[in-house]
Amino acid sequence: MGTLNPLWFFMKKSMTVALFGITISDRYATVYSLTGTSMSPTFTTSSPGFPGYLKGISFVKAIQAKNDQMFIGYVNRNLSKLISRMITGDIVLVEKFCLEKYKFSRGDVIAFKSPSDHKREFVKRLIALPGDWMQIPDTSDILKIPEGHCWVEGDNKEFSLDSRHFGPIPLGLVQGRVTHIIWPPQRTSKVERKVAMERVR
Repeated sequence: MGTLNPLWFFMKKSMTVALFGITISDRYATVYSLTGTSMSPTFTTSSPGFPGYLKGISFVKAIQAKNDQMFIGYVNRNLSKLISRMITGDIVLVEKFCLEKYKFSRGDVIAFKSPSDHKREFVKRLIALPGDWMQIPDTSDILKIPEGHCWVEGDNKEFSLDSRHFGPIPLGLVQGRVTHIIWPPQRTSKVERKVAMERVR
């Protein structure tokens, strides 16, 4: 029976770390690797063939790496190769504290699920909030944003699929606010808020 104690301790420790990491990733923050050109020049992006989020990085692994030398070796060998060979664009931090009471501001960059395909996620800039009156781009039309919705657009409007195509999106689709570029090192910075003052009333 004594030989099982170390194994039980290891399993208990691993499960605790995993649950803690999943909670952080699900409730507080996550990491995205960006693709496409819709948010240029705010973000540089990787090959369109790479997924829109970084599956290889999670808080679970980061926490485990601090306690398990074997896992550190795994991260060094595999994750470093993934980053250096496959990712050429920005990796960003998405915080989720804002979701508790939908604490957003005009000009924030947000991540959200596609209104037509919830398996896809986009990153765009928040232009207008519920109850705002705003001018629709390239027209003289004025639209009031419905309650529980917001209007989003890409910074590179010529190459962006956004609210100009699918209309205001429900706030319930928002996954978090993009706060920082965390990779590559030379581009590490806070994501600036840009408000379209001339269009929103």
